[in-house]
Amino acid sequence: MTDHMPDDLSIMGRDLRAYTDELRPKHPVVRNAYGEWVLLRHADVVTAALDHQRFSSNASRFLQIPNGLDGDKHTQYRTIIERHLSHEALAPFIPVFKQVAATLVAELPKGVVLDAVQDIGAVFAVRAQCAWLGWPAALEPQLLGWMAKNHAATRSADHNKMADVAHEFDNIIRSVIMPRRELANEKQDDVTSKLCQERIDDRLLSEPELVSILRNWTGGDLGSIALCVGVIVAHIAQNPECIPTLRTATNSQIDAFIDEILRLDDPFVSNRRITTCPVDIGGQTIPSGAKVKLNWTSANRDESIFNNNKFDPSGNADANLVYGIGKHVCPGRLLATWELRIALQALLDSTQSISFALNQPVERETAPVGGFHKVPVVLG
Repeated sequence: MTDHMPDDLSIMGRDLRAYTDELRPKHPVVRNAYGEWVLLRHADVVTAALDHQRFSSNASRFLQIPNGLDGDKHTQYRTIIERHLSHEALAPFIPVFKQVAATLVAELPKGVVLDAVQDIGAVFAVRAQCAWLGWPAALEPQLLGWMAKNHAATRSADHNKMADVAHEFDNIIRSVIMPRRELANEKQDDVTSKLCQERIDDRLLSEPELVSILRNWTGGDLGSIALCVGVIVAHIAQNPECIPTLRTATNSQIDAFIDEILRLDDPFVSNRRITTCPVDIGGQTIPSGAKVKLNWTSANRDESIFNNNKFDPSGNADANLVYGIGKHVCPGRLLATWELRIALQALLDSTQSISFALNQPVERETAPVGGFHKVPVVLG
């Protein structure tokens, strides 16, 4: 059993990594200010993620395809989605992503202060996603503006603001899919059009289903990729000695390097579950019907699993939970891995150095957002 569990804790405005590092050794399970039970320890997070009977993923009042579904429904939708996120489906986009990254990096001025999150990560995320999905490049300013509003709404924890921002993004998606749905019987080659032609239970996917899938692919991933780029660039600026090794590293070595950076500073903060029965976990008894959060950021920094968080890409790979675990593992893992590697390689190919800007401090995000709010750097 743990000591007395701190109850109704608020993490708003705190550095999520530092706070969960402080809590986890003595309090592996806590309740937050919203009454949610938060699992902080690696073993407990893995247990809950793999236990689909006692921990339901149907935890949102909104349609969340596929990872807000359980059982056969999850499997049906997941099968459709994975057709578009497989190695075979994504391979033709590697040269596209490389061109996007090379063009962006060539546009970045040298010797001046840039924000790795907004000026590099956000722009690359929008351009890469639009190129993959077949969305018009003219949407870039609108999507960048939406990303800024979405982060601000999330940081505020104002549910009305978050609902307004979500509604705005759904309207962006509808503007893209409406003309494609009208042409559903005509062969079209872009990924969004192909998705509009997908069928389930002998019918075309409905508009709400399409919006949910594309919201998952873009709304979440745009911000996450931007935050990931910020975390990666910050690590390199802090550890410039790794640059020569990275320049000659293989793709798989770079992937492992990135995964380890993101393990230590995981911007994919958490996922929700609902208990279907009383559950004993982490020394606590959680009642049936309780809202539970699997805190990936904390689990990925569990010192008892990761040798006191020594940087070890190969040694820590098997326990790394950056993209989740089990059948609800992030379906876009391969896409994100390739995009992040290609962005990093483009930066290394076109710069001699990446350093923090003088007199402009790095700003961490605060809960419920992970990663960095701003990473001022200078490319040399």
